[in-house]
Amino acid sequence: MSYVVLARKYRPPNFGALVGQPHVVQALGNALRQQRLHHAYLFTGTRGVGKTTIARILAKSLNCTGPDGRGGITAEPCGVCEACRDIDAGRYVDYVELDAASNRGVDEISRLLDQSVYKPVVARFKVYLIDEVHMLSNTAFNAMLKTLEEPPPYLKFVLATTDPQKVPATVLSRCLQFNLRPMAPETIREHLADVLGREAIDAEPAALTLIARAARGSMRDALSLTDQAVAFGAGAVSEEGVRQMLGAVDRGHAARIVAALAARDGAGLVAAVDALRELGLAADALLEEMATLLQQMALQQAVPGALDADDPDAAPVAELAALLPADETQLLYSIVLHGRTEIALAPDEYSGLVMVLLRLLAFPPAGAATGGASAGSTGSPRQGRDAAASPVAVAAAAPRAVKGPGSSDVLAGALPPGASSARPAGGTSGPLEAPGAPGRDRREAARSGVEADAPALPTSAARSATAPLGAAEPPAPRGAGAALDARPLRAAATVLVEPRARAAATSSEEAPGDRMASARDRAPGASGASDEGSGSDSGSAAGPAAPTTAPSDPGQHLSGDHAGADPGSAEPMSDAAAARAPARAPDGIGAPADRWDAVVRRMLAAGSIGALVRELALQAECIAVDESASPLRWQLRVEREMLRTPAQCERLQSALAEMLGRPVRIDVEAGVAEDTPARRAAAERARRQSEAERLIAEDPLVKALMAQYKTARIVPGSVKPHSTLQE
Repeated sequence: MSYVVLARKYRPPNFGALVGQPHVVQALGNALRQQRLHHAYLFTGTRGVGKTTIARILAKSLNCTGPDGRGGITAEPCGVCEACRDIDAGRYVDYVELDAASNRGVDEISRLLDQSVYKPVVARFKVYLIDEVHMLSNTAFNAMLKTLEEPPPYLKFVLATTDPQKVPATVLSRCLQFNLRPMAPETIREHLADVLGREAIDAEPAALTLIARAARGSMRDALSLTDQAVAFGAGAVSEEGVRQMLGAVDRGHAARIVAALAARDGAGLVAAVDALRELGLAADALLEEMATLLQQMALQQAVPGALDADDPDAAPVAELAALLPADETQLLYSIVLHGRTEIALAPDEYSGLVMVLLRLLAFPPAGAATGGASAGSTGSPRQGRDAAASPVAVAAAAPRAVKGPGSSDVLAGALPPGASSARPAGGTSGPLEAPGAPGRDRREAARSGVEADAPALPTSAARSATAPLGAAEPPAPRGAGAALDARPLRAAATVLVEPRARAAATSSEEAPGDRMASARDRAPGASGASDEGSGSDSGSAAGPAAPTTAPSDPGQHLSGDHAGADPGSAEPMSDAAAARAPARAPDGIGAPADRWDAVVRRMLAAGSIGALVRELALQAECIAVDESASPLRWQLRVEREMLRTPAQCERLQSALAEMLGRPVRIDVEAGVAEDTPARRAAAERARRQSEAERLIAEDPLVKALMAQYKTARIVPGSVKPHSTLQE
């Protein structure tokens, strides 16, 4: 007698033996018991999940006569009557199976439908099973529509397909559709253990787990792999034999790599790849095993105890889950999934595997570190939260440098958000500020010789949301005004108007001076800097705290010790002027972050730092300056690990010492940097852009053009601050 494969030998004979599809069994069972029978059924699902098996069981249920030959429609076919036995053997005359993959034309379907007009020969119902129905041609589908909609009472259609998207909607609407789901690995493993137990074949649980995962939800594939494993193991199914047969990577390799990642051990990663190469294991198989392991680790971290206690790998997974934070586990899982698609693009699969593993090592997620790191250290593994910044509008005004006749670069400061903007009745003194306010600190720093054109310190809400933490920001353009003058509108912003409105704009330029002066008088905030320039007797420069009325005379200058030109003549401070600033750091003046921002700008103007050192300075937050230490100690916080290398820290330390003219020491710790020069620059750019767009939108000339030409509009993205256009 010839051997019968396990997939055919153990095909379920009734609904009770069917596993993995309880929702279909329940629906069909209730319909058969209540005699609520539809004339057409459609079973969809991937290969090997039971579509044909359910169709045969349904045909037996409709035509079963029972052991005594007197039975009727039942949800539990007997399996011993002539109808049940002939359907299982494939020789029942009233049960027709048609493979649409090889019989897809209209002629085959027409012959089948021609037979439908005849009543069953011996059965209660004539059942037509059309497998892979999506392969039928459009003409064949159209030929069967009428019969499928109103078949004879003795005719039942059963359609099966792996791709229901290709079945016309006219066919779908005529059928009861049942979607058969891929089976869970646990379900497949239990069924394999039952089958091998009946066959009296020894099988290791770990081997069955490997086969269940490799089946990808298909019970037929699992049984076929089991047949192969029995033959490979000479009558036994062992884990080692199944791994060798499937080319699967041992869980121990993936566990060692994850442990090396947690310990930041690059040498261990390379050694693991070399071991895989010697064993001849596929790189894609390793990444697949790592993805499975990381998924189980993430599950254990999110829901402790959720892993199957009977799984022998549950305990090692729990140990590994304790070594990594949850956010880093999620990042590693994502990188591994994307790395599987990149293996085919690499020069060879092992070099691609090495790059994926090095990426896992090089880019841990952002978060608070467990401890600080000096300038010569690279920091410890991340153990904290992600630090993601969401962009918000920054309304804080920034200090700027202005020039006046016969005056040097001076500071026009800005009030921090929330500070009082009240002015005395006389209007000759600056805004009221509490002692130690950021604006006062910056004015004092200006008197001590520090360049004061850096952007204002944003509030905590604005600081944390001005730019992504990983973004490399260029230094902010110097000299950007806190309130842009609208007198020469083209000098403040550029506007692109649609062609139909451009002619009118050109023809209405007879008196630009009068129009622009009037526009400046009406534009809120356009003259704030000019009016607030009248400082107090102490000579402090006041920033624009609130929109005020501008002087009617465009040539009016700022008064006081720090008087400069009117806002319309504000110019960015040149690199040469920044280089002429006193070559020393402020001693005890201002917050540490303000002092660091000032010295970074001076180093950038002098060109003493570049490349990664420049990026380190821009992305660092100064949290303390120890004046009592010898040498002077600057304590910085840097988030990105690749910037905290000893070489970059030493170069930055040398550049800072050369600029200050005294020995300094830089200590760098790992952590979330919230107030950095890069973030301040981004906040200033956003503020200038918003101010330019507001001035354009409120300009009377622009309003007149928009009102005259209904289709005219300001082209999005065409408005740029004047300082941006000069860069």
